Amino acid sequence: MRAAEHVQENKKAILSVENLKQYFPVKSDSILQKKSVVKAVDDISFQLYEGETLSIVGESGCGKSTTGRAILRLDEPTDGKILFQQRNLLGLSKKELRKVRGDLQIIFQDPFASLNPRQTIRQILNEAIAIQTVVPKEQREDRMLELLQHVGLPPEALDRYPHEFSGGQRQRIGIARALAVEPKLVICDEAVSALDVSIQAQILNLLKKLQKQFKLTYLFISHDLSVVRHISDRVLVMYLGKIVEISDKNAIFNNPKHPYTQALLSSIPVPDPAYKKERILLKGDVPSPLHPPSGCRFHTRCPLATDTCRNQEPPLLEQGQQHFVSCHYA
Repeated sequence: MRAAEHVQENKKAILSVENLKQYFPVKSDSILQKKSVVKAVDDISFQLYEGETLSIVGESGCGKSTTGRAILRLDEPTDGKILFQQRNLLGLSKKELRKVRGDLQIIFQDPFASLNPRQTIRQILNEAIAIQTVVPKEQREDRMLELLQHVGLPPEALDRYPHEFSGGQRQRIGIARALAVEPKLVICDEAVSALDVSIQAQILNLLKKLQKQFKLTYLFISHDLSVVRHISDRVLVMYLGKIVEISDKNAIFNNPKHPYTQALLSSIPVPDPAYKKERILLKGDVPSPLHPPSGCRFHTRCPLATDTCRNQEPPLLEQGQQHFVSCHYA
């Protein structure tokens, strides 16, 4: 049973991703050379349920951020379906998509690069509110002050520019901008990775508070497993454009079944110098998504790999209650 086909009891899927593919063509040096594509995301399926936080984790280049951008159609997907509240986003025109944009927002990794340095915070927030016509013009000022209060910034911040704020404050502004249009689903793309550890904790606690207050659903993209453990309800593990494991947070961290997930978790540092933790060191490097390995994509680095792994791609199957794994020997 595929992950996207399994419906949890008493939970409603706000987002269903089915067989999503995101390929990027590579320019060739010769017209005679066969055209190649980078398979950044290759046929993945999953569901996101209302009010939950689903985290996508994996090494750099595994397709985490590309998945998030494809869902929002910031990059046009190559194939598949993206069902948001039962509507296929890939079938919408630009005009129809603009109406849906208010329900789908993103918080970017770099809080400075994602804010226009030539605009004040008032202009940044007002632009988002005006485009989606969230409130009448005469109520926009009150709406902006309310947003600043929600994210812990003073009213006078409205007339300042992004460079006048710290990194944590700028990310709060990014969160306020995402909330300005009253979204239902927020994609957090490495939203705290550029911040100091102490500031990370503040932003994570803010996100959790806002989620409860506004009944938000998060797709949280991160490579920091400690952060993921703190904020997630479920965790989806990706490797080289494929989903290798997906389950609730406790099952992933306490009983990982895929060898890649086990290796990832073994790399989490333990804040106790007396405790000796056994690291699982993977051999070799991550293969190129331009020429991914046959069969299981992890077989070139997996200590359990056999000929079956080299020749047959393992399906994503349920190996326990709500625990899906793509491995022949899970």
